[in-house]
Amino acid sequence: MEQMETYRGKANVWNLRKLSEQGYDVSRLPYAIRMLLENMLRNYDGYVVRAEDAEAVARWRENVGREIPYMPSRVVLQDFTGVPAVADIAAMREALRDMGGNPALANPTIPADLVIDHSVQVDYFGSVDAIVQNMRLEMERNRERYTFLRWAQDAMRNFRVVPPGRGIIHQVNVEYLSQVVHLRKHGRGLAAFPDTVIGTDSHTTMAAGIGVLAWGVGGIEAEAAMLGQPYYIPIPEVVGVKLTGELPEGATATDLVLTVTEILRKSDVVGKIVEFFGPGVEKLTAPDRATVANMAPEYGATTGFFPVDAATLSYLRLTGKSEKHVKFVEEYARRVGLLREPGSPDPEYSRVIEIDLSKVEPSIAGPANPEERIPLGAAKPRFSEILRKYLETAKQPSSPDLRVPITIGGAKYEVGHGFVALAAITSCTNTSNPYLMVGAALLAKKAVERGLDVKPWVKTSFAPGSRVVIDYLRKAGLMSYLEALRFHLTGFGCTVCIGNSGPLIKEVEDAIKANGLYAVSVLSGNRNFEGRINPLTRGSFLASPPLVVAYALAGRLDIDFNSEPIGNDPNGRPVYLRDIWPSVEEVREIVERVLDPRDFREIYSEVFEGEEDWRGLPAPRSTIYQWDPSSTYLKRPPFFEGMPPEPGKPKDITGARVLVLLGDKITTDHISPAGSIPPDSPAGRYLMEHGVKPEDFNTYGARRGNHEVMMRGTFANVRLKNFLVPDREGWWTVHLPDGQLMSIYDAAMRYRQEGVPVIVLGGKQYGTGSSRDWAAKGPYLLGVRAVIAESFERIHRSNLVGMGILPLQFMDGQGWKSLGLTGKEVYSIEGIGEGLKPKKVLKVRARREDGSEVTFNVMARLDTDVEVEYYEHGGILQMVLRKLLRGPARTKSS
Repeated sequence: MEQMETYRGKANVWNLRKLSEQGYDVSRLPYAIRMLLENMLRNYDGYVVRAEDAEAVARWRENVGREIPYMPSRVVLQDFTGVPAVADIAAMREALRDMGGNPALANPTIPADLVIDHSVQVDYFGSVDAIVQNMRLEMERNRERYTFLRWAQDAMRNFRVVPPGRGIIHQVNVEYLSQVVHLRKHGRGLAAFPDTVIGTDSHTTMAAGIGVLAWGVGGIEAEAAMLGQPYYIPIPEVVGVKLTGELPEGATATDLVLTVTEILRKSDVVGKIVEFFGPGVEKLTAPDRATVANMAPEYGATTGFFPVDAATLSYLRLTGKSEKHVKFVEEYARRVGLLREPGSPDPEYSRVIEIDLSKVEPSIAGPANPEERIPLGAAKPRFSEILRKYLETAKQPSSPDLRVPITIGGAKYEVGHGFVALAAITSCTNTSNPYLMVGAALLAKKAVERGLDVKPWVKTSFAPGSRVVIDYLRKAGLMSYLEALRFHLTGFGCTVCIGNSGPLIKEVEDAIKANGLYAVSVLSGNRNFEGRINPLTRGSFLASPPLVVAYALAGRLDIDFNSEPIGNDPNGRPVYLRDIWPSVEEVREIVERVLDPRDFREIYSEVFEGEEDWRGLPAPRSTIYQWDPSSTYLKRPPFFEGMPPEPGKPKDITGARVLVLLGDKITTDHISPAGSIPPDSPAGRYLMEHGVKPEDFNTYGARRGNHEVMMRGTFANVRLKNFLVPDREGWWTVHLPDGQLMSIYDAAMRYRQEGVPVIVLGGKQYGTGSSRDWAAKGPYLLGVRAVIAESFERIHRSNLVGMGILPLQFMDGQGWKSLGLTGKEVYSIEGIGEGLKPKKVLKVRARREDGSEVTFNVMARLDTDVEVEYYEHGGILQMVLRKLLRGPARTKSS
């Protein structure tokens, strides 16, 4: 440790360059590994963090997979995952009190910021007052949840809340919360150290675009970190992605990220850190890098990291950081070896993948996964293939050329398969990028000037991630053109990207339902999983903001933009997409003219204040939260009920039944939906039984503070395919052995009454998608003891462990299909009671109905010693609570 002069006085610094004096060549370490190494040095105490931990990171290539106690500097949460996290802490306070402990110990020990951005829905659109009406409804629907957060803001230290209407968590994070380098108290004095953050949204990785080591974790892990527990991680592989060339005219940052996602998903970077380097990096602005970093969960990486360099410093200035802070960041990063400068040697990576930016072409991705990239020129024939497959299994057989008459506002039109029902400029991924936003608005301007209009059957939506977006679009004189095409401001939040799209145009909904039409959504988001965007749009396609506007003008997906006009001007002359597509130079000139650091400083000076409705909410002052027993939004979580002071020994799982039998790429959206709650679903019936009308259901995401709703919503996605009931979609299964058809929730409750444990069988990439803690909490409450799958997505696997559910992986080359399993067998999992260790191989016996038996091995995906400990405690929160009862815990075994 040494000291450096800063604008706030002398600060302690842990200088990585000094390690060269001890024989460690830090100059060839990946920058992400350097940040982990600094973390070990700064937090070294010989107790939690030991000398061998730091040495293991310094020699990382030899120690990949070795567990280290990582201590992030802060946590960010969004409201869908943040409310249940805060509810868990509130319940933990009660449990501490009831068990004779100090309830105030359940309190964040590192800064935690919660940004309310997932609750606004697009009920109103296409009008100047849409934003006002949507925010009014948001406050009405979520008053209980927001009052709870006001309580938490006052009751908990180190906890701040960004009120609704202030922006999307990741854009607020990258524009305001991220300091790149901290200058704050650490230990006994002022210290300078890198900004490292974990978040309860998988797209926390966006901040890695500006040199912040950032990634998403489950809400359960975030809670433990907030409560002062080390976050144990295996030393990761670091894959270097070398960027060369430069984006060609017509290609956008969205096209780049869809290309990166396709390439890296095929290259298996799951669980690895991706670090970008090479001459092409210099050709990307910080907003472009943030766009690429945001999509790391889609290409499977833990994070997509861009080290601090000149572009980072320029971005800090642009977003209103003081010049003294920017100079401090530069001086610190250069001093300790974290600044990437021209001429710096390339780090040594686990392996290198090269991507030529000049080969990137305009693209979309869909219909159900972000890695399903489609070159724009191939969109029409590709959609024909998608439609053909849909019609082969459709319940309402029809011709690909089906045309359906529809009347909107007294005028008659025709729509068919592939028509665009929803076009949304949404999501942190792209609305954080001013080049993309100005590009969309410029395209709108040119379209309006040529007399084009959005098709009347298209529901439009414009929800930027930051208030600054509206400021610079108005300053450029472009907002009025988006409004002329009905892309009026609908909210500052995730909206359509998280499934809060609201209802489609009524006549459109009726036409889809009556005719089984394959309607599509086009959005500038990062997720397009089945059933996520809107339950009535069969396919959802990711696209850049300018292309979202283009598809809204065309009104259909099955268009070849190269050869077909997007529309006709008032004189009947065809207008092609190339005629209205803005040039790179046009966009750059406007961006450089209208972006002003003063706008960022002004907007963020009041980021924690909120509108009048927020400020008028009651803010109860008490250490213990007083739950309202009549609430249908918030209930005391049941996870600590009846918990003994000491954990029992884990036992083998015997006599288990399969609750659901699932295929590949089951997402957390399939397991725990975030969008609308169907009235005929188990959760919908529960709400109606408690006096809630369907129009007041709100969404699954907004109801995450009520475990009764969420356990009924588990495995309740309208597109879920459970192979125990192959002729149905949704929340259905069969109870065994009688084979009675019932909801998954009802079957789980019957198994519980019968004393029968349940398991889940899945395929490849089980749990991909959002870092949704309820995708683990819900199965836990349904009695799921284990999930056996061919592979797991990183965050969801750790969430399962955090809830005491055992993730088991089929051995290579095996799966339930290859083993001839039907899901109707009785299962026993042996070897748990003998004691567990990381990645222990266990034996599974599956007894068929005829008495014959299938025996196979599985690997327990408890990847580290601490995960074994979590499982033995019944979950991470139970372990933390037990440690708080003993007093502040410092080690994972104390």
